[in-house]
Amino acid sequence: MTVCPHCAAELESPAGCPHCKVPLEVPEDASLFDLLGLEHRFAVDVKDLRKRVLKVSRDIHPDFFGTSAPGVRELAEKNSARVNKAFEILSDDAERADWIVRDLGGPDEQEERAMPREFLMEVLDWNEILEEARSRTEALDPRLEPLASELSERRGQAIASIGALLTPMPPRGSPNLVRVRQELNSIRYVDRALAEIEALRLARASVR
Repeated sequence: MTVCPHCAAELESPAGCPHCKVPLEVPEDASLFDLLGLEHRFAVDVKDLRKRVLKVSRDIHPDFFGTSAPGVRELAEKNSARVNKAFEILSDDAERADWIVRDLGGPDEQEERAMPREFLMEVLDWNEILEEARSRTEALDPRLEPLASELSERRGQAIASIGALLTPMPPRGSPNLVRVRQELNSIRYVDRALAEIEALRLARASVR
């Protein structure tokens, strides 16, 4: 654990000192986990995460530094934005996994476009239902509701698979990072499909 350069108090976050109540220059190599004083791992307690964000934010909120020395308020604004962004990413399972893969040198969605093989077989059936549902101009295709449930369940399975692949945290360049990216690609498909189902639901409801 690092210490405050002003008072040597232990820091829970490099963004600010809880004793001095001042924002600090965050090291360039500080990770999202570092910003919130978390162990580097996939599993996250969102309630604990929220408490940590609120605690850090109380120490470095920009409104507390309106009359401070030049640059202090700007630093507080910068650090607050970084802390809030860290919470936004780490509190979302898919976003957190995406960040971990990138941080450990794994492929992004452009470098690895594949999805799990067994998932691709399901996609063929889902695409057929969606294509036929798009062609209906009045009543909502009755297959869409069970499809939405199936997609949501499949998303949960993908998250569980990602959790297993990232626990314990793999080393840089691990083959597991490619497999995680493939699961993330499947989640992107599921999210797009669920969004389309919702759009079709709303569109059909508006013409009744």
